Amino acid sequence: MSAPSAPAPYRPPTYSTHPALLRPAVVSRVSDLIGYTPLFELCATATGSRLLLKLEHFNPTGTAKIRMARQMVLDAEERGELRPGGRIIESTSGNTGLGLAVVAAERGYTFTAVVDNHACADKLRGMKALGTELVYVVDDGSEDLATAAREELAEKMADADDNAIFTEQHNNPSNGVGYFPVAHELAAALDGRIDQLIGAVGTGGSLCGTARELARTVPGVHVIGVEPKGSIAFGPPAHDYYQSGTGTPEGAEIGALVDYGLIDEGVKVGDVEAFATARVVARRTGLLIGGSAGGVVYEALTRMADLPPETTMVALLNDGGEKYMDTVFHDEWMAARRLIDPAVEREVDELLTKLRGH
Repeated sequence: MSAPSAPAPYRPPTYSTHPALLRPAVVSRVSDLIGYTPLFELCATATGSRLLLKLEHFNPTGTAKIRMARQMVLDAEERGELRPGGRIIESTSGNTGLGLAVVAAERGYTFTAVVDNHACADKLRGMKALGTELVYVVDDGSEDLATAAREELAEKMADADDNAIFTEQHNNPSNGVGYFPVAHELAAALDGRIDQLIGAVGTGGSLCGTARELARTVPGVHVIGVEPKGSIAFGPPAHDYYQSGTGTPEGAEIGALVDYGLIDEGVKVGDVEAFATARVVARRTGLLIGGSAGGVVYEALTRMADLPPETTMVALLNDGGEKYMDTVFHDEWMAARRLIDPAVEREVDELLTKLRGH
């Protein structure tokens, strides 16, 4: 790898008094800690363009998805679909389930997560620790992603229980609405100076929800969606992939929240590139980001050199790397699946060396 550049002079963080950025001093519910997540400048160019990471793993449960989990529950209550003592059922790879587990515990509901072994073990353990009932759609130890089967089972279970709802995150409008505050936080923090927004596309809620609300106050933002190679939201070919909690695998329905009218570009990033980026960012900055977040950062880094001067690109990073110690950051797991490529790690390291030198 190339030698790291000299560290930049220390600049103390700036603080804002804007209401959208102020966390309450004292709270009584975990869900009151949602939001107010920081922006981290990963790198900049000599022409004044910069890449800012919206660090959503500073939310409770370490993920952005608790934002929409709360919104889905509150809206279901308002519609009268979720009654006292009711049961919430969702098909999840883990992050949405963690959020629903917190909200269910706070509001007196039981929560059942329909899962598969593609999910990271720490996410499954976390849900169970929060009192979630885990129902495996496939219980043979297979690591295959079984999104369609999970959703079919979740819907069937909800239909059989008069006091249960299937929140159906892929087609629930509340999913997108839950990310409106992200747009408010970005607009407040950057005084509306946002040129490009890039993020992962799974359900479509985080990127499209943020983009939809951001367009109300910051028009003209260029929106880039990133999915794993093998996912089908932006077209074939379909094949297996290891990035969890993102993308649309073959056989699964593309969610209604994936609004192509809001996405200016749809791109694909492979597991090798995504995971290499997460690993290099950790070593170079001390910041742990998740696998799909690595894909978003990889795509953003490869675009930096071609940005017009004074461009601000914001990358939405939906979770951190702490849940991936057994996978992305585990050399033996990575090697067994042929996901380690030193050449790609060198490429990412050199990009960071060049861009963080300014």
